[in-house]
Amino acid sequence: MASLKLSPSSPVSISKVGVPCSKKGLSFLVKAEHHSSSSSSHLQDKCQRRLIVTFGVVAPWISLLSRAPLSFAAESKKGFLAVSDNKDAYSFLYPFGWQEVVIEGQDKVYKDVIEPLESVSVNLIPTSKQTIKEFGPPKQIAETLIKKVLAPPNQKTTLIDASEHDVDGKTYYQFEFTVQARNYTRHALGTITVFNGKFYTLTTGANERRWEKMKDRLHTVVDSFKITV
Repeated sequence: MASLKLSPSSPVSISKVGVPCSKKGLSFLVKAEHHSSSSSSHLQDKCQRRLIVTFGVVAPWISLLSRAPLSFAAESKKGFLAVSDNKDAYSFLYPFGWQEVVIEGQDKVYKDVIEPLESVSVNLIPTSKQTIKEFGPPKQIAETLIKKVLAPPNQKTTLIDASEHDVDGKTYYQFEFTVQARNYTRHALGTITVFNGKFYTLTTGANERRWEKMKDRLHTVVDSFKITV
């Protein structure tokens, strides 16, 4: 697995974290999500065979899957579904209608099948740190992640805001940023934390042209991310 070393006084070393927007030639697998309710199952069956997924890169192939997801999903807020990963001890919400896809190097990814820039992903890498604060302040860590991990090196990035908050005794950093490509700009939100030897990163976002329409839903997504133990 990858390693992440960040500190206020030392150089940054981030290698092969597996973020899809910075890698080409990834193998994408799309899998239909099966919900317990009949209405959700009907929707998933309808959408299963027409999913086309892009994630800011050109994928060489896309394969359809039909298998049960590893995580449990259930409605917990109007317009959203909840994912709870017991193995890695985290949970979050995502907008109803987004589909789960499998991307190499990512623990979980859900995305809109019509608007490919609207997605949420969770990435985990091992760390020897005990808390996110040991890596440095929010702005420094956010800028490092955005430039080194969350965006391709040839795209312009802008950090808009970074903050710190505590929930149930655990510290989280949240940040807002944009990534400008040649043909589009993605407006995104992220949250990071450290727990039990893992560095967690959740990112979500949308095309800049749809930011005003999507921002409240995306803030709900990023605010919902929690360590569950």
